[in-house]
Amino acid sequence: MKILVIGAGNMGLTYAEGMSKSKLLKKKNIMVLDNSEEKLEALNEISHFDAFKELEDCVPKADIIFIAVKPYHAENLFKALKSFTKPGQVLISIMAGVHINNIKKYSGLTKIVRAMPNLPAQIGKGLTSYVTSQEVSRIEKLTVESLLDTTGKSMEVTSEKFIDASTGISGSGPAYVFYFMQSMMEAALKMGFSKNDSTVLVSQTFTGAVELFNQSNLSPNSWMEKVASKGGTTRAALDSMEDNNVNELIKDAAFAAFNRAVELGKEN
Repeated sequence: MKILVIGAGNMGLTYAEGMSKSKLLKKKNIMVLDNSEEKLEALNEISHFDAFKELEDCVPKADIIFIAVKPYHAENLFKALKSFTKPGQVLISIMAGVHINNIKKYSGLTKIVRAMPNLPAQIGKGLTSYVTSQEVSRIEKLTVESLLDTTGKSMEVTSEKFIDASTGISGSGPAYVFYFMQSMMEAALKMGFSKNDSTVLVSQTFTGAVELFNQSNLSPNSWMEKVASKGGTTRAALDSMEDNNVNELIKDAAFAAFNRAVELGKEN
């Protein structure tokens, strides 16, 4: 099996590196295409990739084509791609807002996987939600899932609506966590901690809390009740958040990302 990754940006290379470790592939079975001479030079120094600049040199060789370019490149890329694709190839797209029907229309392929990754994929802790066209077989779906799992975990959803919804939760979600971390670090600085100590306090607190959650069956609410005692410090903080409607504001933010993903789909 040969895989072609189109787009050597951060996410394209993240998946190329992850998939290169898959037991399904042998060395040199991953091709990477990019139009940047600088990136091509860097790619040629990575022994387990074959680097290409022209579609005709690599597209016909691929069993799976992985698209990792900006959405505004989609139409022109697919029109160029169409001349070199062949029936049976599977196309995986991580372009936000580019729908399966449009990918079929412009690429000429029918076996389409639309996926939404997130930033922690760069360290093997990502979450990629995906949906497939009906033409993708069960075996092909298992193969795709195995490849996506090389950067963390994957989750199949039932329709493209949930790709947009997962954009608002997992896709954009790391930024919400960083936003909360930044606020806590700024509070620590105001309390007199050094920048280094503020960073350690906040990062270890987040790491520990997530590990506690992952190693139990308790809900976030249950954990909050374990930490917060009546009249105590944690209860004062949680009451302040409730009084300031933080819960609803966070949900509003997630829906803002979701709604923007829907808008991008209409624009594209």
